[in-house]
Amino acid sequence: MSILIPASTGYLSVIQWIEHHLLSCPSKKFLHLECPGCGMQRSLLALLKGDLIESIRMYPALLLLIFLVTFTFLHLKFDFKIGASLIKWNQLFAGIIILTFYFYKLITHKTCI
Repeated sequence: MSILIPASTGYLSVIQWIEHHLLSCPSKKFLHLECPGCGMQRSLLALLKGDLIESIRMYPALLLLIFLVTFTFLHLKFDFKIGASLIKWNQLFAGIIILTFYFYKLITHKTCI
C-alpha cells in the first residue's frame, strides 16, 4: 500500500507541473485567431486526470492522434501487413475531424478553455 501513495503523489505533482507550464499558442497570441491545434494540451491534461468526456469536448481528435502515433511506432517495429493502409486512413479521418472541429469553432466563435 505504501508504494501506491508515493506513485499517486508523484503522478499528481506531474499533472500540476504540466498545468503550470502549458505552452501558449503563437497564432492566438499574435493573430488573435485560434489554430487547428488549440485545445490539444488541455485535452491531454483532462485525459491524464481521467476526465474522458471533457477531453473529447476540448479536442475530439486527441484519442485518434494518440492511437495514430502509437500504432505508427508499433508498425515500424513489427511491420503489420495492412499497417501502412490503416495509418493512411487514420490520418485522413483525423484530419477531417480536426478541420471540422476547427471550422465549427470559427463559425460558432467558441474558444478553447
